[in-house]
Amino acid sequence: MERPKVVILGAGYGGLVTAIRLQKKMRGRELDVTLVNKHDYHYITTHLHMPAAGTDHHDHARVAIADLIDPRKIHFRKSTVLEIRPEHKEVVLEDGILSYDYLVVGLGSETETFGIPGMREYAMSIKSINSVRFIRQHIEYMFAKSKVYPKRKDYLTFVVGGAGFTGTEFVGELADRVPVLCRTYDVDPADVRIINIEASPSPLPPGLPVDLVEYGMEVMRRKGVQYRLSTVIKACTEEGVVLGSGELIRAGTIIWSGGVRGNALLQEAGFEVQRGRVKVDSCLRSYQYPNVWVTGDCAIVMSPEGTPYPATAQIAVQMGTNAARNILQTVRGKELRPFVYDYKGTVASLGRGEAVGLLKVRKVKGRFAAFLKKCIDTRYLFLIGGLPLVWKKVIFKQKYMERSRHVPN
Repeated sequence: MERPKVVILGAGYGGLVTAIRLQKKMRGRELDVTLVNKHDYHYITTHLHMPAAGTDHHDHARVAIADLIDPRKIHFRKSTVLEIRPEHKEVVLEDGILSYDYLVVGLGSETETFGIPGMREYAMSIKSINSVRFIRQHIEYMFAKSKVYPKRKDYLTFVVGGAGFTGTEFVGELADRVPVLCRTYDVDPADVRIINIEASPSPLPPGLPVDLVEYGMEVMRRKGVQYRLSTVIKACTEEGVVLGSGELIRAGTIIWSGGVRGNALLQEAGFEVQRGRVKVDSCLRSYQYPNVWVTGDCAIVMSPEGTPYPATAQIAVQMGTNAARNILQTVRGKELRPFVYDYKGTVASLGRGEAVGLLKVRKVKGRFAAFLKKCIDTRYLFLIGGLPLVWKKVIFKQKYMERSRHVPN
């Protein structure tokens, strides 16, 4: 009898964990599983703010897929998804068509600009390995360019739109990087401005207690970060950003981290979406197509209170585990298990040696919170690759730091 075909689109948190859990739990050659991803690596989204600012190497934020999957159980196909045809149980790739019995969509998010004019054309986003390479090089270019055109003080103005997880963590790393760049390019630190603009009245990830938010803001201000809260960006131009008040902030670098939406392919395929995301049932399946599971940033999962859970790496990992379990339950003719989100807490980095967070009901801050942040990152590496991957990343980090110490500033 032909084995059921499972196709997993995307090797982000949700898709990759689905593949790894299927690999571990399926019996022999129970399923024919294909993982499709446009890169031959998985990148750790929650780590991208560091290489973007230049405080770490981009290779530390990615893992070769070949190091994580068993080719005897999971077929990997490096390709770009062009179209999903749920009515025909097909996926169109740039190099062919895949048919499936069960589909897992984990294609990740796209930048949400909320229709702000010029944002796509003139702002950069922290969204991939290639994007953070570009941002890092652009930042260094601005420092070098400021010495050639000393009257253009705006070259050393860095505007970050959005003060949630990504914006906050990037700003913290950038503030740590500035003194090194100033020494390297003979720039007066007083000429550098880092401005974090947030539409809401509070920065940092939502849900943090007021005292932790105030602590985080004070840490950032000591590093030289300027906040513009309760402030909307009306437009983004080649010269900078225009605020709702009409004020123009001239800037050589604009980073947008104000929001994400689901992948456009889902809407194009006929799925009912909200901001590109599909509302799923209690077992993470599409209401329209019960043989399609949706994970990560592409899914809307409702909490018991009736509100959507935030799209985070933590929930995407748990969704991947649940999707794999329920695919196996379906194939084996057993009852599916509803997804239950186990919130473990939130920790946001504020740069070197600083962080704030809430673990269930316990508040953490400072160096202890920064240590916990590293533990969380290490735990994820262990989850997907075991001790060999953890050890490999530790050695890579040590070698990178050693090389960095010998690079003249």
